Amino acid sequence: MHAIRLHAFGPAEHLRHETVEDPVPGPGEVRIAVAAAGVHLLDTALREGRPGGPLPLPELPTVPGREVAGTVEALGAGTDPAWLGRRVVAHLGAAPGGYAELAVVAADRLHPIPEGLDAGQAVAMIGTGRTTMGILGLAELTADDIALVPAAAGGIGSLLVQHAGNIGATVIGLAGGAAKVARVRELGADLAVDYTDDDWPALVRAFLDGRGAPGATIVFDSVGGVPGRAAVDLLARGGRHLVFGWSSGGLLTGGPLEFTEDELAARGITSRQVLGPAMLAKAGGENPIRTLETAALAEAAAGRLVPWVQSFPLAEAAAAHRALESRGTMGKVVLAP
Repeated sequence: MHAIRLHAFGPAEHLRHETVEDPVPGPGEVRIAVAAAGVHLLDTALREGRPGGPLPLPELPTVPGREVAGTVEALGAGTDPAWLGRRVVAHLGAAPGGYAELAVVAADRLHPIPEGLDAGQAVAMIGTGRTTMGILGLAELTADDIALVPAAAGGIGSLLVQHAGNIGATVIGLAGGAAKVARVRELGADLAVDYTDDDWPALVRAFLDGRGAPGATIVFDSVGGVPGRAAVDLLARGGRHLVFGWSSGGLLTGGPLEFTEDELAARGITSRQVLGPAMLAKAGGENPIRTLETAALAEAAAGRLVPWVQSFPLAEAAAAHRALESRGTMGKVVLAP
């Protein structure tokens, strides 16, 4: 099979399209003929050799990627034969191996792909979608909210905009560049603003003033840095600041915005990191991650959340990484073998 392999940490050019042996499914595993493999911003950090977050640096050489969708074409010993030939999607967990024509995964990680979803959309929901559902569980949005979404053209941001609009909340989406702003507007945002314009906070304040609102009630912050702080400055008293990333400082560098208890009290707002234990505790159940995955796929199957997908050929994985790092993508990035 063909796969993308990384032999040495470094720039995107270190991702090589090579011929490797087909993986063999072990007991309780399946082998998937991959139709779409998810690309995550965290993949770019691991490629450079920057550890952080929940995942350790892989042993080299490695096949990156942890999200795949396709068709089950081989079974390991003891695996339910009903999986053979089915369209499935799975998150591989801590073990990489997704950037390939074939991938092996434990059968208990599989989800059938709902009718009406293609492989790219399924991949978007198994990772990005499950995180979005976890964020929304903690956000507890209502129709009375005014939601400010930085990075609204990204994979998670675009889903947050849709959900907030679906429940009748007022949505302000921030995005970089005219094309992304136009896409956010298409999603139904009440206001879409280019955050590369220096005067964007004034545009948001004018919009809020026109609605008689003292500020936003919630900020979904995956950006941090200067844009994130400017967004927090637009929160009204009683507002919530939910943090799930800090891409403006580079993934896993710089860190998220942090406020002292005195600062929060003076502003009259709350701020919390929502990834990790808090999200899983809210999801509940014996397997909260699977609960979130199931919920995300159901939202997409029902048409309530429609993931954007930007696809690159498998052989162009390096181009996909460069596009992500330069913020040149919209929605979920996938590789198509």
